[in-house]
Amino acid sequence: MPRFAANLSMLFTEVPFLDRFERAARAGFEAVEFLFPYAHTAQEIKARLDATGLQIVLHNLPAGDWDAGERGIACHPDRVEEFREGVERAIGYAKALGVPQLNCLAGKAPAGVDAATLRRTFVGNLRHAAARLGDAGLRLLIEPINPFDIPGFVLNRTDEAIAILDEVGATNAFVQYDIYHAQRTEGELAATLQKHLPRIAHVQLADNPGRNEPGTGEINYPYLFAHLDRIGYQGWVGCEYKPARGTEAGLGWLKNH
Repeated sequence: MPRFAANLSMLFTEVPFLDRFERAARAGFEAVEFLFPYAHTAQEIKARLDATGLQIVLHNLPAGDWDAGERGIACHPDRVEEFREGVERAIGYAKALGVPQLNCLAGKAPAGVDAATLRRTFVGNLRHAAARLGDAGLRLLIEPINPFDIPGFVLNRTDEAIAILDEVGATNAFVQYDIYHAQRTEGELAATLQKHLPRIAHVQLADNPGRNEPGTGEINYPYLFAHLDRIGYQGWVGCEYKPARGTEAGLGWLKNH
């Protein structure tokens, strides 16, 4: 059965961020992930890891002004220096916290920029990030996101992500495969996971519709969990869903599996 990591940006959100580590540990999780650590010092987060025994399996590179609606800047040609500064900041946190991989959000297409420039900027930024992360012994991930939840996001499909990674040409760059986003955009979940398994370093989940916990929607999660075992997936599965009735109340799916 896959190993599950609690996404602290989506679960236990009724308490302050640093208090979510203890809640995740008490709920039975051995690992966590989240969007960003940058509102806190690495020392503050490390203290919570030490107190709970949890490990962090993933966080994102800085992604612009999240509260203002930005969802990444890696495709923005006028913000390359900001992106590179963010790479260094993220590496510092990852090394301090033992995080093995960082996700790069491509971002929404800025107005007036043509597709060729967006792609060239994204590929160039990924080459730089992969080289810097490689020097630090880290993996770089990119994540296709469905265009319904985030209109204008420039990376939507698994095959697009694979093509980008082929162009980047870095051995430490992989896909972060979010089952929820993939279901909304392309379907064919089991076949896609099997076909591209060597290129997938991290998996995330939520059911559809609603982006709630497994068992609340149309996705056959018992089948997919067994499928991940059958095809030999060795990574973590991040639980990036919106609890329908509170996190602990909705963890029956995890106990069943």
